[in-house]
Amino acid sequence: MGRLDGRVAIITGGASGVGRAAAKLFVSEGANVFLVDRNETDLAKAVAELDPSHTGYTAADIADPEQVEASVKAAVERFGGVDIALLNAGITGGRMPIEDFPIDLFDSVMAVNLRGAWLGLRAVIPQMKRRGRGSVVVTSSIQGLAALAGTTAYTTSKHGLVGMVKGAALELAPHNIRVNAIHPGYIETPMMDRIHKDAAPNAPDAVHEAIAKSVPMARYAKPEEIARLMLFLASDESSYSTGASFIADGGLLASLPPV
Repeated sequence: MGRLDGRVAIITGGASGVGRAAAKLFVSEGANVFLVDRNETDLAKAVAELDPSHTGYTAADIADPEQVEASVKAAVERFGGVDIALLNAGITGGRMPIEDFPIDLFDSVMAVNLRGAWLGLRAVIPQMKRRGRGSVVVTSSIQGLAALAGTTAYTTSKHGLVGMVKGAALELAPHNIRVNAIHPGYIETPMMDRIHKDAAPNAPDAVHEAIAKSVPMARYAKPEEIARLMLFLASDESSYSTGASFIADGGLLASLPPV
């Protein structure tokens, strides 16, 4: 038996990276998985790697309320309900001083990272209440617990998710719906590849190496490692955990700068 036998999971940002790894893992543990992402081409590729009888997908902008509601409706029509939501989609917004940061870009980061997660949470709650249970896992970041200069939009959005998780956990505990946040550090994903190239177009590998050296475990996480934490929180193995933050950063937040 799998740890998620018969359960239905919606995964936003499911076309690549951690979302895609989580989809594979959840299907292997018996779940029916419905992927949501803006990139329909990559979504189709992700689903093609999985058992078609246990997967579905739709392309959607998670910052759009109507598209979010339609995605949840499509998942319910496909599999009959929703038990698990991995609210995982996010964007970085780049790195620059506050006074130079475009207001429209700040709004875009907040719309996807914070508003998008809130809209997803809002949309799945009625479905979980009908099932009498639920687990929501929100992907924040180590920047939801600390900050990096030049990334105030991203940091603000990820800190905001922590407050959302705590408030939702209190509100939904009487309905047997748990809400938790994960805080990954650096992960081997296409998003990080883009960050490396933006930082040093001619030497992205050097950026990767320098960042890895800053981590006590001296490496990035694999997407599958973060997916396993998601699995723990989605399953009954974490049945007494709600409103909490779970860190997976190779020891980064535990360390002080070298002296």
